[in-house]
Amino acid sequence: MRLAPQRVLVLHGPNLNLLGEREPGIYGSVTLPQLDASLHALACELGVSLTTRQSNSEGTLIDWIQAARRQGPDAQDGLIINPGGYTHTSVAIHDALRAVSIPVVEVHLSNILGRETFRQVSVTGVACAGVIMGLGPASYLLALRHLASILSPASAQDQAPPPGKLPTH
Repeated sequence: MRLAPQRVLVLHGPNLNLLGEREPGIYGSVTLPQLDASLHALACELGVSLTTRQSNSEGTLIDWIQAARRQGPDAQDGLIINPGGYTHTSVAIHDALRAVSIPVVEVHLSNILGRETFRQVSVTGVACAGVIMGLGPASYLLALRHLASILSPASAQDQAPPPGKLPTH
């Protein structure tokens, strides 16, 4: 009997619909449709069912995060999120991420630690299992590879500990 593929949701936050146009010196020339196509190609290779969504609305992102919980028709097994500018301000997205019982990886195209002072704090990242930043589109691809590896039944015993907890072995 074949198991259903693991489901991963990718959420792109505000202004990511402008990828390839907005500040290409910082965010690169890859467009959002190109980024999503590369994610879907990798998901197919990894045997993962992938859904990608983008919104400029904080409330919509929160609704999608809540729907991803392991219940209902929109349930997911893992989540990748680039909260965009909400990274630095949204306690509401932070709280939504903490409320889901699935692994979440925050990603950023740029290295937020090398940016303006106000961008160097991630309010949302502390609610995630990990943060990958500064690698352009590869940040997303690495996050997908990571989730696929920890979600596979063979690696269930090797999962990373929850945020703030160290392994005991």
